[in-house]
Amino acid sequence: MDTRQEIDLHCLDLRYADARLADARAVERLARSIEQCGQLAPCIVVPDAERLVVIDGYRRIAALRRLGRDTANVQPWLCDLAQGLLNILVQSKSRPFMAIEEALLLRELVNRLQLSQREVARRTGRDVSWVQRRLLLVMAMSDPLLDAVRCGRVSSWAASRILAPLARANTDHAEQLLAALQATPLSTRELKRWFEHYQCAQRPLRERLVAHPRLFIEAVTVREQHSADADLAAGPEGRALTDLRRLEGFLRHVRRRLTGLTPPLPLPLTVTCARVGAAWHGVDYELRRLADDDSARDPPCRADAASAGADPARDQPPAQAVA
Repeated sequence: MDTRQEIDLHCLDLRYADARLADARAVERLARSIEQCGQLAPCIVVPDAERLVVIDGYRRIAALRRLGRDTANVQPWLCDLAQGLLNILVQSKSRPFMAIEEALLLRELVNRLQLSQREVARRTGRDVSWVQRRLLLVMAMSDPLLDAVRCGRVSSWAASRILAPLARANTDHAEQLLAALQATPLSTRELKRWFEHYQCAQRPLRERLVAHPRLFIEAVTVREQHSADADLAAGPEGRALTDLRRLEGFLRHVRRRLTGLTPPLPLPLTVTCARVGAAWHGVDYELRRLADDDSARDPPCRADAASAGADPARDQPPAQAVA
């Protein structure tokens, strides 16, 4: 039996509107669809006292208002609010919920409707740890941050992956970053890069990072562009020179480590030494091939090569003793 009804919009209780994230593009798509084909899916309502509480269909209502409509097609569910919200979490017919939307509905069930976390988990077919993780997600968020997420000024990814962890570690920094992002937004990729630098930065630099995230990203971009320009100008020879200079310093470091070791060695270290030695043969061949012509014309290079080759191995007896 079809129980759908046409109800005036002003008669609907929209108390869970704050548990939904705004998406202007989705509302625009829905408005075009409703204008062309009518409202195909009803809004779900649950009777509570003398009101009809909307538990699903907030974007449809926003689309209807955008079109100037006064009524909405609704389908009442004959259950209490708690059961209705639990059904929405389980079924999610119209669209998959974002993690923050799930968290906000769970908070309503636990805090206002007084269901235990275990009861919510049982009635939604989830485990208790899932409920706890969702609740922790919104517990770390301030009201201004939640408002920014609801209105679409901050993405749910940025809120859950960047701002929420930051708020748990440093509330002041999270609030400063939120204010800066609302003034000068960053893309998801830029914000991810910003957070990577923040995690490695010392305290004085962190203060500047949260105060001016856009300025920092622009500075990093300029520096990387200059480095790319320099690499392009230097060509493969310049890149090889840079790599060899780094390798030279690293080889000195490795040699100091190796000279302090004596056999027998652990098997993983022995195997790695053999593998590196085998790989080094190819590098050594290329180095000798490229250095032959220059060493013939450059006496200092020959002197350096001779001194490097004459470096005696440690703990080796003198030649007279061997004789």
